[in-house]
Amino acid sequence: MDSLQQTDFYSDIKTLIKDSRTNVFEIVNFSMIQTYWQIGKRIFEEEQSGKDQTDYGKFIIEGLDKQLTCDFGKGFDGKNLIYMRRLFSTFPVMNMLQTSLSWLHYRLIINLNEAQAQLFYMNKAADNHWSVQQLSQQIESRYYQRTLSVKTNVLENQELPEEDLFYESSELNMDPYLLGFLDIKPFKSNLKFDMERAVLDRIEDFMLELANGFCLVSQQKHQPTEQNKHYHIDLVFYNYLLRCFVLINFRFGEPTNEDDQMMDRYVQMYDDKFKPKDDNPTFGILIRSHNGKTEVKYALLNDRKQIFSSLYQMVIPSKEELAQIVTAEIQHQINEN
Repeated sequence: MDSLQQTDFYSDIKTLIKDSRTNVFEIVNFSMIQTYWQIGKRIFEEEQSGKDQTDYGKFIIEGLDKQLTCDFGKGFDGKNLIYMRRLFSTFPVMNMLQTSLSWLHYRLIINLNEAQAQLFYMNKAADNHWSVQQLSQQIESRYYQRTLSVKTNVLENQELPEEDLFYESSELNMDPYLLGFLDIKPFKSNLKFDMERAVLDRIEDFMLELANGFCLVSQQKHQPTEQNKHYHIDLVFYNYLLRCFVLINFRFGEPTNEDDQMMDRYVQMYDDKFKPKDDNPTFGILIRSHNGKTEVKYALLNDRKQIFSSLYQMVIPSKEELAQIVTAEIQHQINEN
């Protein structure tokens, strides 16, 4: 029966399943994008109706944040509602939107200041099936500005990263925003999982708002290993000041050598598969909490201590900072529950 996998018959069945899943993911994903656009439109219109009132826009967002997160989850928190409003103001005609891009793609695009650059990256990302990671790289490399400055088609024909960087609709099955929109939890909900999610959200907010030069690339990044085992990297950032990827994993429980080894393996795999040749080495951060104490370790530091001391140390948050915010968030969650 093992030989069945090598037949055209099996291949046809496999293709039908994969194509069907792709269609479902794309339909649901764009339905979410349309809903976010419509929410953004309603927020914008409501703000305009009360534009004579001081801080009316802030009042609306804060009110919606409190009620919607209670009813529908973190995907409708104040930060995401601001992005929804920005989506509408950036693309006021819904038909302008590309159906194949995820919400994480759009969050990167609407953060740009130039309208033409926003359209350029949206269309390029859709046409070339760029992953969120690749879109972030192209933005940070000023691909739009370089294209404008060159009159030939050289940049249009430049070699793209390896195929496994490209965005596939099937990746949406782990998209936290899509799962939240559908009220589907990726794992069985329990106190430990909820607390882990809250800690990761706090780390993400800290890196994006208070640290320097960080862009979010992916949450729960799927990463197969050489032994064909499947794992997920909790948070993947790209830092445009360091020109490198920064990976963060958070774990509850006693420290184990396996956690250290896996984090080192993730860093090495990112260097091998995803790092552009002119970028700096990937930086890994492992955070573990056990019995009220938080430990922070940097991955694969032995062979790059000189780089860290001269470059990374100016941008990467200190171990003490990270430990403090994680411990504070855990205590906050304990008090809440």
